[in-house]
Amino acid sequence: MKKQLFLIIALCAILVGFDQDNKPKVLIIGDSISLGYTPHVKSALKDKANVFHNKGNAQHTGTGIEKLDEWLGDTQWDVIHFNWGLWDLCYRHPDAKTQGNRDKVNGTVTYTPEQYRDNMEALVVRLKQTGAKLIFATTSYVPEGEVGRFVKSDKIYNKMAVEVMKKHGVTINPLNRISKKVYKKHAAGPGNVHYTKEGYRLLSEPVVKYIEKSLGF
Repeated sequence: MKKQLFLIIALCAILVGFDQDNKPKVLIIGDSISLGYTPHVKSALKDKANVFHNKGNAQHTGTGIEKLDEWLGDTQWDVIHFNWGLWDLCYRHPDAKTQGNRDKVNGTVTYTPEQYRDNMEALVVRLKQTGAKLIFATTSYVPEGEVGRFVKSDKIYNKMAVEVMKKHGVTINPLNRISKKVYKKHAAGPGNVHYTKEGYRLLSEPVVKYIEKSLGF
């Protein structure tokens, strides 16, 4: 009896593993905003796909160029949902006392809009080589009072990115527009680009929608 029970348990484990291995594989690449909504995406898609996030914070496009091959690994991804921008448009100064040395008065921008566009071009070319369906999420909202970022800079950088995405036929998730609405009620604090847990849940909804559409659900 014990032997039969053991065999049944082992068979169930094998079947569960087989089911997981055969689910589509989704990679989310992005900064802390994506780290906030990814758990909600995983939960929403748990029966449809295996969802992963790149290790750590994807930061700016320079970090992406340096680490993209490592993040992609040997996995055959079905969908890659990606974003860079908030770090690219941020001004920093080594003497600034704010978190991340943000300082839009005395600091230097990480990448100019033109540099951001060129970096994004290189990243998209590499991502297309994976054969995965690609989704770019426009950079989230920059609020008033952000110490290292200028209001409306997100619009400028998103314009650059959208040009690259249209050139390469990449699907665009207009997360910037949605994030601005969500921010009004669910900001983590004044001048803070981050969100409450409920804010991240709301941001995850369009991410889930675009991934499901790409997977044919």
